[in-house]
This record gives sequence, structure tokens and C-alpha cells, in this order.
Amino acid sequence: MNVKIKQIEGGMLPIYKRDGDVCMDCFARKQITIGRYNRRLVPLGFALELPKGYEAIVRPRSGLSKEGVDVCIGTIDTNYRGEVMACVINNYDDVIYIEEGERICQLAIREAPAIEWDVVDELSETERGDNGFGSSGK
Repeated sequence: MNVKIKQIEGGMLPIYKRDGDVCMDCFARKQITIGRYNRRLVPLGFALELPKGYEAIVRPRSGLSKEGVDVCIGTIDTNYRGEVMACVINNYDDVIYIEEGERICQLAIREAPAIEWDVVDELSETERGDNGFGSSGK
């Protein structure tokens, strides 16, 4: 699949780190300081032109999340043309420093069909029913 991408000065394009990866690593375009228990937008150095019916998803890197640095999941819509950013969250007791060129998040591109609602009075029964959060146990 071909997707139009514009590299912003000082930025790096997303890359697949290994053969078989389904997400591309994204890099911080500039150095950012994030205070303890705070969040900041980190510019990623590129803009996209996605085909209609697709979305780009910014997601955390598991290696950073396990160390206390997280990224809010974000959707890039087909009509957005600005620089893609990552909302990085510092869960540490101290300030963290994101370095320019540091791998900070991942990008996935997925099909996102337009939905038309079929409004009904009842839904079919299932074994689970309306049992939600935590209903399958720990």
C-alpha cells in the first residue's frame, strides 16, 4: 500500500525496525523535557495524506511503557495534514528528557470503514450478555 508522506525539516520518516513488524517506529523531531507525572506533545517530523477509508494510529512502544514512559493512543484522520505528534506521558517521579531522534512511539495504518447505523429495538442474545469490565476474571 502506498501512502503519501511529507518529511518535515529535522524529522525522520517512520521505519519498520524488523522484518515482520506491523507497526513502524517514529522518532522525536526535537528534544523535549517532560515534568514528573506530566505530558507533552512530541513532534514526529512528518505529515500524512491517508487514502479515504484508512486511519493512522499513534501508539506506545512497549519497551518505554514498561519503564514508565507512555504514549496516549491517537488517531490520524484522512483529512488531517499537519505534523503528526505523540502525546507522551511521564509516569516517573522525576523529569524525563526525550532526545531528538529518539524512538518514541509506533505508527500503525489500518482500514477504517465508514459506518451506517442500523437502529433496532433489540440485539441478539449471547452467553456474555451485558457483562462488561472485569467479567472474565483476572
